[in-house]
Amino acid sequence: MIALLVRFVLGPLARAVYRPEVHGVENVPLSGPVLLAANHRAALDTGVITFATPRQVKFLGKAEYFAGKGLKGRALAGFLGGLGYVPVERGNAQAGLAALEAARKVLDAGGVFAIYPEGTRSLDGRLHRGHTGVAALALATGAKVVPVALTGTENLQPRGAKIPRPAKIGITFGKPLDFSRYEGQDYAPAIRRSVTDEVMYAILELSGQEYVDTYHKRPSEGVA
Repeated sequence: MIALLVRFVLGPLARAVYRPEVHGVENVPLSGPVLLAANHRAALDTGVITFATPRQVKFLGKAEYFAGKGLKGRALAGFLGGLGYVPVERGNAQAGLAALEAARKVLDAGGVFAIYPEGTRSLDGRLHRGHTGVAALALATGAKVVPVALTGTENLQPRGAKIPRPAKIGITFGKPLDFSRYEGQDYAPAIRRSVTDEVMYAILELSGQEYVDTYHKRPSEGVA
């Protein structure tokens, strides 16, 4: 019920209020496993992708967000589930494997999963080197990879603002990338790196950002 509320009530309302410019939505396949690979500008990127994509999208979410007690905790867990978040433990040695496994389950079931290959939000506005998890998922599941470019989302909720503000934002879906030519080579590090770089280049072409061939450091917990 909450998923339907988010999709058919909150989604149209958000689009009417914030009027995002959406391009290339026809590039998102309407069936089969799809991996949306997006640049990451702001905490609200997930909501923008959710409301702009024609299919339900799943994302990774911190497990602690789903562990709240009482009515408020259950309401938050239900809302995040409606947005498409999948709870995954973080901060331990197995976290990366658990995240990949959660994503793979969605794709193996023919669903849509969104991932930020940079691994964290870009605090300098540049596009940083992608981690190879996106390649591992695409190669293991055969999912089409749709590059996604978000623009202006960092202006929706400036630091200190509790409610998102109207801002000019855009989301562009690129043409699907098919990596079936690498079937059976999903464990080869060189192949994973090559696929990831191809995905990042596709995002770069859509976003027009400056590219930095180094990983972005994850911001401290105190950074908004």
